[in-house]
Amino acid sequence: MTTATPTRALMEGSEALVRAAILADCKFFAGYPMTPFTEVLEHFAALLPDVGGVCINAESELEAVGMAWGAVATGERAATGSTGQGIALMQESFSEATLAELPLVIFNMSRSQGDYFQATRGGGHGDYRHLVLAPQDVREGVRLVQLAFHLADKWRNPVMLYGDYLLAHTQEAVTVEKVDLPPLPPKDWGVDGTTSGTGRSRTVTSLGVAKPGARPFGQEGKAQYIATKMAYLEREVRSESGYCDDAETVIVAFGSPAKFVKYAIAQLRDEGLRVGYVRPITLWPFPTEAVHAAAQGARVVGSFEISSGQMVDDVRIAVAGAAPVEFIGGVSSDHSGFGLGRLLDVDEVRERIRALHEGRPQPPVPGYEEFAYEPLPHQLAATPEVTP
Repeated sequence: MTTATPTRALMEGSEALVRAAILADCKFFAGYPMTPFTEVLEHFAALLPDVGGVCINAESELEAVGMAWGAVATGERAATGSTGQGIALMQESFSEATLAELPLVIFNMSRSQGDYFQATRGGGHGDYRHLVLAPQDVREGVRLVQLAFHLADKWRNPVMLYGDYLLAHTQEAVTVEKVDLPPLPPKDWGVDGTTSGTGRSRTVTSLGVAKPGARPFGQEGKAQYIATKMAYLEREVRSESGYCDDAETVIVAFGSPAKFVKYAIAQLRDEGLRVGYVRPITLWPFPTEAVHAAAQGARVVGSFEISSGQMVDDVRIAVAGAAPVEFIGGVSSDHSGFGLGRLLDVDEVRERIRALHEGRPQPPVPGYEEFAYEPLPHQLAATPEVTP
């Protein structure tokens, strides 16, 4: 349920996401410009001051995540973001923020879907997980941004919004309205200076140390505490399925490409082909049960991603041998390397799904013929066993 509907307007995805964040009471944002994330930063800079918030164009991604860490540690809702390369620079701080239980929201406007491993596994240290939400379009993004802030506070855990060039740059007629979410308790952990000198001062740390009167975890205890928290985070799994009741072929796809897949499947259904889909809305936790259930009775399951195949690993784990799993996507970007390429076309997507359904080889990915790797003779020779 939502509140009264404001005016519907045509706006760029980046602006809609930022307006949704402001509706969620985000008061601080820091980032460094990098396409296709730059417009998110620009809209935060333009709109946050009007609501008493602060946006900082930092010197680099390292400073940006540090500033956001400081802001969110006070108990305010805060966020940062970048694209995959910039997100990579923030990984140490992301893992530390998770271990310190900081509800940081991260906007990742990726350049393709090749950041799936990065988003769902992370590149930081220790045992940690982020909740990862992947909207299929701007309208859903407006809702999931607000959910991201809610889930971050609910679990005191970072949440990533995984977008892409299309989500950031597509103009869409949207209504940016506030989502009605359950109330959350006050942030009595926030280091906001109000308890200084009272003997009840607070600290936010990943190390397990504590102020006098607070529970001391110790380094090992804090690691165990975070590890046992993950099972509760896994309850936040979300997905969408369609046409799976009688599907002989099931396609798993997420984000912007999933919308193309769903349209292509609707066309194939009109032709009488029994094809269904599962769309992960949370990339972590992955909707393992939904994918497994859809695979029951299917002849084959396909993973469509704009990458060399990353989510396909989770699809295979979820299917657990109920049906063969094939990767039917591929690397595909425009000439700048920022946008999505020729593979993301409904005709291309439809023919790849049809080939999988009919048991034929996949059509070539546009561009693969020209830029295919050609191994040298010494690379083709077998490497001998090395015995102890």
